[in-house]
Amino acid sequence: MTQEKREKKGELEERGHWAGKAEYLLAVAGNVVGLGNVWRFPYLCYKNGGGAFLVPYLVFVVTCGVPLFFLETVMGQYTQEGAITTWHKLCPLGEGIGYAGQLILFYSSMCYIVILAWALLYLCFSFSSELPWATCNNIWNTENCVDISGNNKTFHWTEQSNSTSAAIEFWERRVLTISTGIEEVGSVRWEILLCLIAVWVACYFCVWKGVKSTGKVVYFTATFPYVMLLVLLIRGLTLPGALQGVVYYLYPEPAKLLQPQVWMEAVSQIIFSFSVGVGTLTVLGSYNPYNNNCNRDCFWLCVLNSCTSMVAGFAVFSMLGFMAHKQNVPIEVVAESGPGLAFIAYPQAVAMMPLPQLWAVCFFIMIILLGLDTQFVMMEVVMTSVTDLLPQLLRRPGGRRELCLLLYCIICFCAGVLMVTEGGMYVFQIFDYYACNGTCLLFLSVFLSLAMGWVFGTENLYDIVEDMTGVRPSPIFWVCWRYLTPIVSLISFICSIVEYQPLTFNRWYVYPTWAYVLGWMMSFSSILLIPGLALFRLMTGKGTFRERWLHLCSPAHDLTLTRKQKPEVQSLTDFTEGKYFVVNQIQH
Repeated sequence: MTQEKREKKGELEERGHWAGKAEYLLAVAGNVVGLGNVWRFPYLCYKNGGGAFLVPYLVFVVTCGVPLFFLETVMGQYTQEGAITTWHKLCPLGEGIGYAGQLILFYSSMCYIVILAWALLYLCFSFSSELPWATCNNIWNTENCVDISGNNKTFHWTEQSNSTSAAIEFWERRVLTISTGIEEVGSVRWEILLCLIAVWVACYFCVWKGVKSTGKVVYFTATFPYVMLLVLLIRGLTLPGALQGVVYYLYPEPAKLLQPQVWMEAVSQIIFSFSVGVGTLTVLGSYNPYNNNCNRDCFWLCVLNSCTSMVAGFAVFSMLGFMAHKQNVPIEVVAESGPGLAFIAYPQAVAMMPLPQLWAVCFFIMIILLGLDTQFVMMEVVMTSVTDLLPQLLRRPGGRRELCLLLYCIICFCAGVLMVTEGGMYVFQIFDYYACNGTCLLFLSVFLSLAMGWVFGTENLYDIVEDMTGVRPSPIFWVCWRYLTPIVSLISFICSIVEYQPLTFNRWYVYPTWAYVLGWMMSFSSILLIPGLALFRLMTGKGTFRERWLHLCSPAHDLTLTRKQKPEVQSLTDFTEGKYFVVNQIQH
């Protein structure tokens, strides 16, 4: 049926599916393999015992990462619904989990894309004849600036406590023009604003046709970062001092395993890097055909995620080892995590190499594509979830979905403008530390596993997986879904609250009280949705409290029947029809 005929009849547009298995695998890989693999995992590994950190990391991969990854994928593939409506189908009591996940993605969309704007600006500067963060001969440099790209000033720099590198001054004084605090917002940085507009336009056109456009874009955005990572890995390992960096990265310190903080950071990294809890995997899995072998897909995607983290560690720490060797300083001085790695440490290392422009371009292209994948998948997940929630409104012909997506982009962009001001970095950190942090994700993981493992039931999940794939899952999933995953997530959530440290910037700036209150309000806005919506449904439903409880804990009647359920339903139908026939005969 043509588009015009659909519009005349007022029919809903088809939801759609991935054009092939490759599109699904690349979309999920592009989402889960992101900036956290490059700038967070290597630093955590080095900081928390090197090779010994792999022990808690692998423990939590098995007990939390893979089970939750598989669980969310199964939910989407079985129901063919978004992150909110899938809970209507399977367990209405857990509806708040779907809403909370989408709210976290909404916050993430606002701040995550700002990183891409910074990276795009750095990429533009990388084409300069001389990298601007490599020298102190610029108008933004101070008298304390030290050019560490040469050896002649190394020892002089290390002796001065108030000296700063050219890379730091470029980042803080040229790119950010950072103010003294969040109270001083200052003016908009127009260069970053233009980059932000460019990235939003790119993301919009990656998502505007749903999986039809997203599935095609991932062929490039999900594969090319691996080419860049491989190039940087080979180059890094051939530099002097690279071995020193790799040793620091993986040198095992078993004593670190006795520290609870190490285990807590391991589980937080798993929850964050596997993108579990927020409904991303549910939505991406919902575009699969019903009989797709999601068991095998999930296993290999999880392996890919962890292996990419390990390989990225070699690429990052070989470069940091080279920088430490060049400056003749301990690697602790140059090791960074987060934005500090991408915009200070790594550019600084690149500036010391031959052909620095080439390696800078490779690095920032990799950063942009890694982030771009994650960003537009987050947008696709939110749009799919809203569209499935309001199909009569948004799935009609006439570009309604595209207009809704445009509105979503404009709202997120307006919030992002605040983050590209002179005080924008302080705002960015509030969002990143409170609204999108591991504490919220751990809370979602607790109730996700409890709702599906206990309320919906692991036996039902096993029957569903067997019906879809023809293979019954391993018994380890039964143990994890019912016991290990909720217990580990709950303990980690409690520890993250107990060990909470107030956010600071550059270890010296303390935020005002109102900023901390705002941060906690954003955290609780997602956390409280889960018990809040459950209580609201229980209080406002029809019938007795027991009837309302049973209704909210029961799956929908229109779900696809498994092979095990079909004979039971058929026998019940036959019995009901036979009973109706007997009654009808008696009446006549």
